[in-house]
Amino acid sequence: MTIYADRPLRFLLQLCADTATAAWIAAWVWAGLALHDMLSALAVPGELMESAGQGFADNMADAAERVREVPLAGDSLAAPFTSVGEAGTSLSEAGQGFQETMGLVALVLPLLTAAMPVLFALLVWLLTRARWMRRAGGAAALRALPEEAGASLLALRAMASAQPRRLTAVHPDPVGAWRAGDRAVIAQLADLELKRVGLRSRRR
Repeated sequence: MTIYADRPLRFLLQLCADTATAAWIAAWVWAGLALHDMLSALAVPGELMESAGQGFADNMADAAERVREVPLAGDSLAAPFTSVGEAGTSLSEAGQGFQETMGLVALVLPLLTAAMPVLFALLVWLLTRARWMRRAGGAAALRALPEEAGASLLALRAMASAQPRRLTAVHPDPVGAWRAGDRAVIAQLADLELKRVGLRSRRR
């Protein structure tokens, strides 16, 4: 499997593209984590509400228990404390709900923020690299064939995919030269195809 080009310039460009993709992904992951931390910090008021409400409810419950010990009128006197304690419980539940909501937001929003750019970068990078690896792998396999067969097939690929001006720079009639079996032209066309995908020329 051919992963990187043989030629220095193409190899450097591929390495820069890989580095840039990795840096892009790392930057968005960091941004997602930073956003998660920021949103998680917004849940602190909910924690305070829960703590204050629970503490208030507990105090009112204790007060109601003590008031109930008053002879005859204990239950009547405890009712207001019980009602106020229920308000504290509601405040505590509201704080819990706020924390759960912020926890969900702190999970989903950073995930979406980081996932979209990361998936886009990976998709573009994978498609580009997979396409090049397929072309370069095929060219490398042809380069490994015996001299005449490999050169002829590489020359054929060059005539099918290279720019016309590059083909005519090799020979005014590259197709005619290939059909005539002109070894020099075929070799140049083969090297043109290898160069096009970033691989070294065939050894002669």
